Amino acid sequence: MEAFSSVLPITAIVLIASVFLVPMPTGTILTFIVGAALLILGMGFFTMGAEMAMMPMGEGIGIQLTKTRNIALALLVTFAMGVVITIAEPDLQVLARQVSSIPMISLVLAVACGVGFFLVIAILRILFRIKLSALLVVFYIVTFALVFFAPDNFVPVAFDSGGVTTGPITVPFILSMGLGAAALRTDKNSQEDSFGLVALCSVGPILAVLLLGILFDPQGTMVESHVVPHVETSRDVVEIFAVRFPDYTAEVIRAMGAIAVFFVIFQIISRRYKKHQIARIAVGFFYTFIGLVVFLTGVNVGFIPVGQFLGSELAVKSFNWILVPLGMLFGYFIVEAEPAVHVLIKDVEEISSGAIPQKVMKRGLAIGMASALGLAMLRLLAGIPILYILIPGYLAALILTFVTPAIFTGIAFDSGGVCSGPLTSTFLLPLAMGACEGLKGDLVKDAFGMVAMVAMTPLIVIQIVGLVYGTKLRKSGEKVQEELGALNLDDAGVIVEYPYAYGDAL
Repeated sequence: MEAFSSVLPITAIVLIASVFLVPMPTGTILTFIVGAALLILGMGFFTMGAEMAMMPMGEGIGIQLTKTRNIALALLVTFAMGVVITIAEPDLQVLARQVSSIPMISLVLAVACGVGFFLVIAILRILFRIKLSALLVVFYIVTFALVFFAPDNFVPVAFDSGGVTTGPITVPFILSMGLGAAALRTDKNSQEDSFGLVALCSVGPILAVLLLGILFDPQGTMVESHVVPHVETSRDVVEIFAVRFPDYTAEVIRAMGAIAVFFVIFQIISRRYKKHQIARIAVGFFYTFIGLVVFLTGVNVGFIPVGQFLGSELAVKSFNWILVPLGMLFGYFIVEAEPAVHVLIKDVEEISSGAIPQKVMKRGLAIGMASALGLAMLRLLAGIPILYILIPGYLAALILTFVTPAIFTGIAFDSGGVCSGPLTSTFLLPLAMGACEGLKGDLVKDAFGMVAMVAMTPLIVIQIVGLVYGTKLRKSGEKVQEELGALNLDDAGVIVEYPYAYGDAL
């Protein structure tokens, strides 16, 4: 039901647009509907599997690594795990196939090493209690300094790589690893330090790809164009999905297999999990596998053609300005259909003991995504260079880190990586590519970079939510103190009850 309610709005918007804005072939619409049904089924299995397997695995590894006395070995294992789960991330393979000017294996390994290196830094930050905001400021200054040395057509690809590497496989593992690593600490900052791993792991790929672009100096970056399949009957629809199903099964087997091997080695060495826990993780692993195969088949076969068709057709209309509000509408509702978002908001609610409810996080992320899509479409229509948006945006996000409650800084920068998941790369990116083709723009410079904006806007929105939240708590605390000061507390037997928020503020 959670998956159904998440996917229904985006499905309804596409169907309404196909009637009133861009009439689509019946076969294309039928393919989209089947894709939406698979999306619902896949997301349901994936969410259940992530809770049963991926999160307990990550949390256990995080606890074990921070307990060991051999720091060098722990960091080596952390680096290896970061590399393995990044190579296993399906979204990275999709991005790497788009960039033909650099060998695919070179791009994948560079990104994977970037994630592994920054995962090590993230664990060291928790162990040595280094402020997240300080690290983010330093690394983003280095990042934007490198931008001016990298080829112009490679900058959007570099920033997009930071978003796609934190997808449905990586996020549950890294998030829960942070929770486990911080769980052994008993100081007052341990809660807020449990977030921020995804944030730092999103910086690594950007730096790695920028350095790769400087070294290779690619003169042209070709982009794969998606063709709308010709569908006439319901049998054709079934055949399209059936043909692609084995490909995504093999892709997920490679991804999950790497993690399974890593877990088995970890269990043999540490003996951390009991038999019943291993059985539960095995079942959850199977659910995650089924969910990812069904989910990826649904979005790649059913959503990519529709996204590109919508974008290309709307771009040539006299009212192509409608791409901006339509993009914002897609962004607002599509965030709930990203699998990793559900993992993050549940973690946030659990860690904050309900003080930061899922509804608040969903609303904040939805506003961030809507802003990102609106900016992306406006950039396409007006031909605005991407750095004109990214530099002020990240500058605002970094300034906010100094005034926002620390826990919201970690959550906000984690949210940026979480929002840019499979649906972004298989529906929103094709939508931008289609619009770019219709406007006769440069696919690499104009269409790419949309994932980067999706990863940027939540950093600002969630920190603003944190500012509002912190202000309300301070006002609640002041009100309680005023009321307590007005009471004669010398009277015995006086019991004063206050709502939870007031007590929490004190």
